[in-house]
Amino acid sequence: MSFTLAIVGRPNVGKSTLFNRLVGKKLALVDDQPGVTRDLREGAARLADLRFTVIDTAGLEQATDESLQGRMRALTERAVDMADVCLFMIDARQGVTPDDLVFAEILRKRADRVIVAANKAEGKAGEAGFYEAFSLGLGEPVQLSAEHGEGMEDLYQILMPISDSFEEKSFEPETNIDISDEVDEEGFAAVIPDDRPLQIAVVGRPNAGKSTLINQIIGEERLLTGPEAGITRDSISVNTNWEGRDFRIFDTAGMRKKAKVQEKLEKLSVSDGLRAVKFAEVVVVLLDVQVPFEQQDLRIADLAEREGRAVVLAVNKWDLETEKQIKLKDLRERFGRLLPQLRGAPMVMVSALTGKGIDRLYNAITQAHEVWNTRISTARLNRWLRLQLEQHPPPAPSGRRIKMRYMTQVKTRPPTFVVFTSVPDKVPESYKRFLVNGLREAFDMPGTPIRLFLRGGDNPYAAKAAKRRIH
Repeated sequence: MSFTLAIVGRPNVGKSTLFNRLVGKKLALVDDQPGVTRDLREGAARLADLRFTVIDTAGLEQATDESLQGRMRALTERAVDMADVCLFMIDARQGVTPDDLVFAEILRKRADRVIVAANKAEGKAGEAGFYEAFSLGLGEPVQLSAEHGEGMEDLYQILMPISDSFEEKSFEPETNIDISDEVDEEGFAAVIPDDRPLQIAVVGRPNAGKSTLINQIIGEERLLTGPEAGITRDSISVNTNWEGRDFRIFDTAGMRKKAKVQEKLEKLSVSDGLRAVKFAEVVVVLLDVQVPFEQQDLRIADLAEREGRAVVLAVNKWDLETEKQIKLKDLRERFGRLLPQLRGAPMVMVSALTGKGIDRLYNAITQAHEVWNTRISTARLNRWLRLQLEQHPPPAPSGRRIKMRYMTQVKTRPPTFVVFTSVPDKVPESYKRFLVNGLREAFDMPGTPIRLFLRGGDNPYAAKAAKRRIH
């Protein structure tokens, strides 16, 4: 049985830097600007032989409950209640501030175990602040430099007896599964085996309702929401069981037009969202029913298709629409016209606020994932190819007939096919599109990206087949 450690403190004291060091990956955005972290982010931490869960929280600020800062503080207080241990971080270079004193009193009342960490304590500049931390009355502080890794051994000595006490409570030994080989340096799973959670990314423009939708799916107010656009700043992953199936859901920062992405922090946020798309299996593109299919929506959907992900379109705020039938007809017409590369992809009407349509979204995601994993036998493919060639033969450039001899599927996720032909460079793009659309229709693969490659030469398996016939 492992314990959970929540890192709390004022904005910009170095919480995310320590979080990244403990998990061994740059999962949390780090910037000199205060208030970068807004949601709760969990990670599997390692400190020498200790294994535990660490939570990165938003900076504690004195604010009203109605404000954005107030809602961020409420999430942080929830993390304090969830955690077994709270690591209260102060900035040793600034010393103990009035806000630190207020939050120390909150922790004294709400948290069972509190560790005070004086961060940025390297060199003489942090000495005074370290000694000042004793005045908080929460025990002896630990002197840290999260950026440079100093003080990690002291933190280990404090956490070791806590870890031992939790292990004693465990009646059955845990099985530690090391998935480090399957996770890239940014923390996204590159290849997910069948027994792992289905990984989805929810993407869209700012204020489309992505965090609200995910909160509705997981059944709790885990992610920060509100009327302000751009609340989510980095990709937050949440593990949940949805309708009896395990999911890992990425909430991403809203993607704006490139010309409008000017601040350094927003550029980091958008690149984080792009990585979530790249390593997802299914991408849910969330549209706002009041302003659907804007140029940025189309770019996001096209990006997901180019990355080869299964795509589901979810139209949010459907509860606000009065003329539903007229709007639905308009949306379907525009979808087919503006996103022909995603022809047949599911489009689901939802209300993230009320939860209406969430069951249909689940069905659309699982079906899209199933289609994305489609495998077709070589025999079926070649029977289909012969029929296409008889009914619609490829054009003959300069009077030279193009021979297509053999077709096979080389991979799934997305379905990828190779056709061996006499002159691959002479086959026009229009005929390739004809074959892709035919595959989509004949083998029931609506919406999923399909990759088709042409190669020169004869059937590479013809010699083997002939040898088998001889024997």
